Amino acid sequence: MDTTNISTRISIIGMGYIGLPTATMFAAAGYKVNGFDVNKRVIDTLKSGKIHIVEPDLQGLFKSVLDSGNLIPTVTLEESDIFIICVPTPFREDHEEKLADLSYVESASTEVGRVLKRGNLVILESTVPPRTTDDIMGKALEEESGLKINEDFLVAHCPERVLPGKILHELRNNDRIIGVSNKKAGELSKELYSSIVTGGSIYLTDTITAEMCKLVENTFRDINIAFANELSIICDELGIDVWELVQLANKHPRVNILNPGAGVGGHCLAVDPWFIVEKFPKTARLIRTARETNDYKPKWVVKKVIEDIQKKFSDKKITIGILGLAYKSNIDDLRESPALEIAKELKKLGYNVIACEPNSEKSEINSIANLRPDELIDKSDYLVYAVPHNQFKDGYKDRIKEKPFFDAVGEMK
Repeated sequence: MDTTNISTRISIIGMGYIGLPTATMFAAAGYKVNGFDVNKRVIDTLKSGKIHIVEPDLQGLFKSVLDSGNLIPTVTLEESDIFIICVPTPFREDHEEKLADLSYVESASTEVGRVLKRGNLVILESTVPPRTTDDIMGKALEEESGLKINEDFLVAHCPERVLPGKILHELRNNDRIIGVSNKKAGELSKELYSSIVTGGSIYLTDTITAEMCKLVENTFRDINIAFANELSIICDELGIDVWELVQLANKHPRVNILNPGAGVGGHCLAVDPWFIVEKFPKTARLIRTARETNDYKPKWVVKKVIEDIQKKFSDKKITIGILGLAYKSNIDDLRESPALEIAKELKKLGYNVIACEPNSEKSEINSIANLRPDELIDKSDYLVYAVPHNQFKDGYKDRIKEKPFFDAVGEMK
């Protein structure tokens, strides 16, 4: 599989936060790439030469591979040598428990199965519960194509492990874990990813271990954040500064406590640990507790905001401005965002809520007006500093402090 061989074609299914950068990188490495998505609006935007997500340096690289013809956005999935599935795996909406919705993986696998040929390699990058690659994706591919896994076509699981805001850098430099069920799939997958992973290493294992590896990585981080968030609640009851406490405790050579925040969001940390709990409900007790702790934090912030407002205002008819709605700083991703949850909850309680998400061009987000930073500060009686975007730090810190505010992230010291 030589990247200089222009006959090698890759189809990437899903042109979202992972699929689009991945397609761009493979196209830049010399492959002919079809970027497939069922959302015609997304494809039309990409065809016009513009990306639809906020990600540093991606626009320029995308435009260059689009102009070269190496990347073709399309709503039609065609025969290819390699298929890479990068679709969401959110929670099921029809169940009270937090269970993985694998319908997107099944649907994408069925789409691929319709054009699958002997000798093809199908790679799943989506984060999934263990055994999904073989039992869900593999089964759907077999049923739709009539071909046999490992005999007629190959499968692999190569979970994405990138940080929004640094995706291109991390695609090049982060080590990748690839799970396969036979040697040939391992050889082809390793050669493929070696074309873009120029600063990291590639490690082969079985599919179940690769699936668990991604879940465990994010669960480790979630548990550590939960400790910090629980500390913030305890420190509030003690009347001490949690950020000062963390700073002092970290002076110990073997202690590295994270900083607390408004909660945990994003499609990874806020979701992936539940996939382990789903499969091992009686065993994954610490994992469940950490998730519940982080899920509770936005509710705690709302409680503290209301208490503060009631002390400072006699009239409930005030305007609350939320600084930041994305799930983390300097991106536009709203998935599982604690800040957005805070805004929606305050609005539900009857307050007039406005917001500033500077990385989004939308004038309204979830029925909440999205204003410029200066406009938001002017129109707000009370501010909630929810996401430490660079735009807020550069020139607005003093203005924010002029208003009554709640600092959920420890940035206003």
